[in-house]
This record gives sequence, structure tokens and C-alpha cells, in this order.
Amino acid sequence: MSALSGIEELLNQQDEPQLSPDEFKTVFRQHPAGVAVVALAHEGRPVGFTATSVISVSAAPPLLAFSLASTSSSWPAVSAADTLTISFLADHQDDVSARFATSGIDRFAAGGWTPLATGEPVIDGAHSWVRARVLQRTPVGDSYLVSLRALQAGSDGTSPLVYLDRTYHRLGDESAI
Repeated sequence: MSALSGIEELLNQQDEPQLSPDEFKTVFRQHPAGVAVVALAHEGRPVGFTATSVISVSAAPPLLAFSLASTSSSWPAVSAADTLTISFLADHQDDVSARFATSGIDRFAAGGWTPLATGEPVIDGAHSWVRARVLQRTPVGDSYLVSLRALQAGSDGTSPLVYLDRTYHRLGDESAI
């Protein structure tokens, strides 16, 4: 039995009311999220997309994860990847986030990225980045939860880009409590 069929079986056993997709999206639009670009090398070319679903899972061992829709144009590359990078965008990179969220374009054509010695792309000027090994791809609903082990990291100390209610935000001294 696959993980997806197990979850679907549990969902089918439950008869309680649930949120509609629009209600669910409304809840998460009100939850601020850091903005990242997940990137990798696939068949000799860079592939990447914007993600606000990156989460820390464990510090020891250093594990993180993100989700990706099974219908994403990046899924075939992620499904075959051994390693990838996550570049956490700086507060001035809303244009980079928008570019990597746009379908049907070469997201890397405008430049602004550098390959690591191992080949994975890192977004130039990112707040921080992590190079990670893919451990598991778990089907959940209409998406995959991709679990990773952190291998390398870098940071430049800039302020991070935040996304809330379909709008980018900057954190500053005035937002500190």
C-alpha cells in the first residue's frame, strides 16, 4: 500500500465536515511565510521554482522539507533529483520570487544565480541558502512532501522576504516587538 492510498483510505473513513479549498487557502494567506527558490540541475540545465512551504523539521539530524504540487512543471526534475538548493530570498528580491513563480518561461535566463561546485544553482544575493540531499518524496493529497538532509549552507545577513496575503513584505526594526 502506498502512502497516498493509506491517507486516502483514512480520509474516506472520516465523515466530518472539512474546509473547502477556498476556505483553506484563506487561512494560509493570513499566515506569513518566508520566500525561497528551490533549484537543481536536471538533464544539463537549471530548474527552479518559488516555494513558501519550506519548513525546518529537525536540527539533529539537520532535516528540512517543502511541498510541491504533483502537477508542477518542476515535479519531473524534483522526482529525479539527488540534491538541490533552497535559496531563502532577501527582502529586495520580490522580482526574483515573481520570476520563479511564473510558468512557461526560462526562469534562469535573466541571470542572478551561480552554480555551486557540485552543480546546483544558488540565487545571488539570497538571504541564505542550503544545499540538501533528497531523502524522501511522500505523496500527500495532490502534492508531494519532499524531505531533505542539509549538507551545506551560506548566509549574507540581509533581511528575509516575507509573503502574506498575496503581498511581499520586508521585516525591519519597526516590526520588532
